[in-house]
Amino acid sequence: MTSATMNGAAADRLPVKLCLGFGVGTVGVSIMLNTVTAYFPAFCSTVLGKSPEIAGYLLMISKLYDVLADIAVGMMSDRTRSRWGRRRPYLLAGALVSALSFLMIFAPPEMSDGAITLYMLAALVLYSTGYTLFNVPYMTMPSEMTASRYERSRLLSFRTVFVSIGQLLAVAATASIISAGGGGRTGYMVMGVVMALIIFSAMAACFFGTAKARQLEATRPEIHADAGQIRLLLRNRPFMLLVGAKIFQFLAFASTATTTLLFMLNVLGVGYTGQMIYSMSANLVVAASMPLWLWLERRFGKRNAYLVGIAVMCAVSVSWLLTGKDVTTAELLIRGVIFGFGSGGMILLSISMLGDTMAYDRELTGQGREGLLSSVIAMIEKIAFAGGVVVVGIYLKVANYVPTRNGALVEQPESAVHALYICYALIPVGLFLLNALCIWFYTLGGRQPAPAVIDPEPAGF
Repeated sequence: MTSATMNGAAADRLPVKLCLGFGVGTVGVSIMLNTVTAYFPAFCSTVLGKSPEIAGYLLMISKLYDVLADIAVGMMSDRTRSRWGRRRPYLLAGALVSALSFLMIFAPPEMSDGAITLYMLAALVLYSTGYTLFNVPYMTMPSEMTASRYERSRLLSFRTVFVSIGQLLAVAATASIISAGGGGRTGYMVMGVVMALIIFSAMAACFFGTAKARQLEATRPEIHADAGQIRLLLRNRPFMLLVGAKIFQFLAFASTATTTLLFMLNVLGVGYTGQMIYSMSANLVVAASMPLWLWLERRFGKRNAYLVGIAVMCAVSVSWLLTGKDVTTAELLIRGVIFGFGSGGMILLSISMLGDTMAYDRELTGQGREGLLSSVIAMIEKIAFAGGVVVVGIYLKVANYVPTRNGALVEQPESAVHALYICYALIPVGLFLLNALCIWFYTLGGRQPAPAVIDPEPAGF
């Protein structure tokens, strides 16, 4: 590395305080996403007496609404001009709405079966609004905070450490609280109150912690979602490949996330304790693996490092086929460690790739469309995830999965057990391989030359 290059890298280096201020926001995001993902189907089927299919439909409807909210919030943040910048006002609004909606979901009042279904739908729509208000602008910020691809990965490694903290809280801490409350309505209500406070605190800390972050002014003229913008979007090949990868990635996550707790309870028989052990080992390794993933990125490129992460994830998924109620604590820990390593790389590198495609898009078009690109990715993720949840819910119903109330467990039929194996182990492997196929052709920030920037179409195209 030349002296000039080193000096440039040093000048672009982000302060640790700023990296921490940005990263802490994802604690709230992780709790919002992972707790609802992991526990809402189980909450419905073991506390409220609703089938996983109903839970899937409710999540799907809220996610379809969220598609419109993503685009609206993304484009509004692109156009916003304020003394707090384009993105940060939405962080504070998202913090308030997110905390309130989370509490509504897990601390519902006593209602009839029909009323509680409508209540949960309203709570999930509000949840989707709060999540979008915070997360869409939040995910555009790394591409604006630094022009360096490697520094962007360093910034996002801080975020990934906080992702692991958020996931520990979302899965392990919540499991402990729910279990202490007897696994029923009271346990979920206490968990809802505690986590709502943490969500608001983390997101508000991000708002204040990024006050001195580098910001880009709103584009003039304003961006509108028209055919010309869509055509320009399609010409950003790295972004479109990332979109394809995200579809398969979130279909896989939907299959595993919605069945993890059910798999632990009904197949392995390890319950909330097993959930805590597995989650804690995985998320501690996610945080600890960041220096290694940053080294792998610099040594082999983002694409190749990401493919390593996918291979690790596939190996863990297949390994669940080899176990059952005889699983030991050591086996849970080992799988958690390996899973944490693989998922840490996928989380870090996929979001770093998104920042790179946003920066590339500015070069390609001369426009600041980060909010639009972020909203497209969020929309794709949510549609894929919602579709996956519904399919899993329908499949479990067809397989005769038996829902219960107040945390009770029953012996599930063999067909339901087989379905849980398929959803938790086999389906994710196929989807991860399709994910890898998309990433195989991604070269931006890899060990191959970046695509040449082409001139955007003339005005009016």
